[in-house]
Amino acid sequence: MVMPSISLSIFILYSVLCKIAYADIELGSTLRPTNQSSNWNSPNNTFSLGFIPVPSTTLSLFSVAISFSTIPIWKAGGDSGVVDSNSRFEFLQNGNLQLINGSNAVLWQSNTADRGVTVATLDNLGNLSLKNGSTTIWSTFENPTDTILPNQNFTTDKTLKSGSYSFNLLQSGNLTLKWNTDTIYWNQRPNSSISSNLTAPSLGLLQTGVLQLYDLNLPNPVVVAYSSDYGEVSEFFRFLRLDSDGNLRIYSSIGGSGNSTERWAAVLDQCLVYGWCGNLGICSYNETNPICGCPSRNFEFLDPNDSRKGCKRKVEISNCSGGVTMLQLDNTRFLTYQPELSTQQFSAGISGCRSNCQVDGTCTASTSLADGTGMCYMKTTNFVSGYHSPALPSISYVKVCGTLDPNPPPSALSMTPSSKTYKLRGWVVAVVVLATLLLVVLLEGGIWFWCCRNSPKFGGLSAQYALLEYASGAPIQFSYKELQRSTKGFKEKLGSGGFGSVYRGILANRTVVAVKQLEGIEQGEKQFRMEVATISSTHHLNLMRLVGFCSEGRHRLLVYEFMKNGSLDNFLFMVEETSGKLLNWETRFNIALGTAKGITYLHEECRDCIVHCDIKPENILLDENYNAKVSDFGLSKLINPKDHRYRTLTSVRGTRGYLAPEWVANLPVTSKSDVYSYGMVLLEIVSGRRNFEVSEETGRKKFSTWAYEEFERGNVFSIVDKKLAEHEVDMEQVMRAVQVSFWCIQEQPSQRPKMGKVVQMLEGITAIEKPPVPKAMTEGSVSGTSMTVSNSVIELSTVTASAPAPSSSSSSFRASRCVTSL
Repeated sequence: MVMPSISLSIFILYSVLCKIAYADIELGSTLRPTNQSSNWNSPNNTFSLGFIPVPSTTLSLFSVAISFSTIPIWKAGGDSGVVDSNSRFEFLQNGNLQLINGSNAVLWQSNTADRGVTVATLDNLGNLSLKNGSTTIWSTFENPTDTILPNQNFTTDKTLKSGSYSFNLLQSGNLTLKWNTDTIYWNQRPNSSISSNLTAPSLGLLQTGVLQLYDLNLPNPVVVAYSSDYGEVSEFFRFLRLDSDGNLRIYSSIGGSGNSTERWAAVLDQCLVYGWCGNLGICSYNETNPICGCPSRNFEFLDPNDSRKGCKRKVEISNCSGGVTMLQLDNTRFLTYQPELSTQQFSAGISGCRSNCQVDGTCTASTSLADGTGMCYMKTTNFVSGYHSPALPSISYVKVCGTLDPNPPPSALSMTPSSKTYKLRGWVVAVVVLATLLLVVLLEGGIWFWCCRNSPKFGGLSAQYALLEYASGAPIQFSYKELQRSTKGFKEKLGSGGFGSVYRGILANRTVVAVKQLEGIEQGEKQFRMEVATISSTHHLNLMRLVGFCSEGRHRLLVYEFMKNGSLDNFLFMVEETSGKLLNWETRFNIALGTAKGITYLHEECRDCIVHCDIKPENILLDENYNAKVSDFGLSKLINPKDHRYRTLTSVRGTRGYLAPEWVANLPVTSKSDVYSYGMVLLEIVSGRRNFEVSEETGRKKFSTWAYEEFERGNVFSIVDKKLAEHEVDMEQVMRAVQVSFWCIQEQPSQRPKMGKVVQMLEGITAIEKPPVPKAMTEGSVSGTSMTVSNSVIELSTVTASAPAPSSSSSSFRASRCVTSL
């Protein structure tokens, strides 16, 4: 099909950058597992075609695959193309490719015999082609197995397959995942605004990590999904793969590592993938991962070594000499998807759902929704796939023969019949002993507190204990009354922001702190404490230290170290010059460098990358020595606990003038969004003016736009804060800072440097090339997005999302995360 002109331009540009070339593979060439050094390679050796070992097998079995750094991205014959060590892969003289096993049987072929094929090529994009001159007769891009690569065109006539699962693009533009070619367990429409009269839709994965839908009737490509590392063009190779667990994922890999990292998944809750635990298997979760089990001890695994192969009844219904019993499974649902969904649902209520299945000879199991609808799903197929979760409002029933034998609780699984009574008695004894000791301790402590509470020594001891906790670095848990008392009833207000107000307080050990009252907290007690623990474990010279917290009912407060000199904006944007408030250039440059180092630590040196999302002068605080401390990192995560790696913007917070273009354009927010915000702050440190300020001096242009024009003219000094005119200024440092700021505010995230490189450029370690013209979008009305600007906080609400929003499952995300502002 013909793609829109923009997409063709991207393809041509990428082709030029990759220097698309290919190596000829002559007719009569043969590959064997015993000689893996004779692989057919692409010209740049990025891709290779040859035999690779099949993992997780005791025998010496192989597949023929095109691989990227040992990662297979196409297999001859797919899952069926597994052969022994006596097999061969031949490019016959008649132009046909064949995979032949040790018994000389043809397992797979390209069916290109006598079609004029003269040569085979493997190019630098990973495409194996059989050609007649310049005409392609057959290619792997046109015959995918389970993977799609960048620049590969996936159309409605193609299918990705992996085991019992398949992925297709429908004529309507919908994307579907199927089990056994008929059960549709994922049916995603990229955008509700897409009309159904598409002519020839196709799917394409860009090297930037964007999955897009194309069609001649679409004015622009429609975004289906973004990888979480979207925009990191130069570092990662990306691919879309249908995995053997039935989930469709985008992966990225650094060339040569042989490792790949999941960056997006179609089905966020793995237990919703039909048949993942096999027939009669029940999918549930341990603390982090999905696991498979059987409904009860009336069942057993088909394969004790592989729980995913499903379960079977110990006594089949057909062999049941006694009566059939219905086993009740609370908080369990037997998955029902199209086409079965349209024929097997009706209103019956819980008791009716159970009894109707019991008397129906074709019914094997049923599910009753306990959500007030009374809907019942009857399972009359030979395959039943179950999902158990305490959050599921449903009760299910499955037929068993004879007496019910429920699964034991986890603690009882390790008990033998002879040891159960002994362990029970030991447990009772232990509880009694511990309860007695606890009662004695509480009684003595109460008496001591009553007698000594008014003693001056008691207050000193309490202060020493608090000081010990503070010095240890662990977050201290305060009661609400303690913080109310330390802040004198929250009277001395230091400031306020998008997350709540901040008050000055004095702890029992006379330590001065800043107490932030959080607003809009959505997390539960456990999740809140986990996030607080993560914030408190993030230590750096240029990051605000979290001293402690309070979580009592609706009261959620954070206690920070106190910054004597307040926030940077009080110094940069003062209305009139005050000698005590004016920061000289040396101090400004050190603040800029310290801030960059703090953000670098969040992005690149923490165990989990933390994206701040609200870098601005108000969130850069200064201690008594004017050292910069980045504050409020982690607070966006507390306000909205959803993982933001795959989300679209339904509601976000940011600050006017510092939002990166991707915020407004409804694109994924990454660490490069912080880089943009830092670039704006850096420009303000140099100029002493708001980056979005307009005046007669700037020709009514936005200051950042005017500043670049002055830089182009070589008039850098005009950008410098006029209040520094009579002070010594290091123009070499100024030039570095100005150039770095323009690199940081580039529109494309991939053009912005990482914060680690920003530090190196500011320090003069890395040379700085001349930055291109920043073409970032002006904040304002954007197609598909409405924006309301208040004093300092911008709320955005997406009118039409361009990528699927994540569900709350597997907060459901159980992979490693790049936290969006914790």
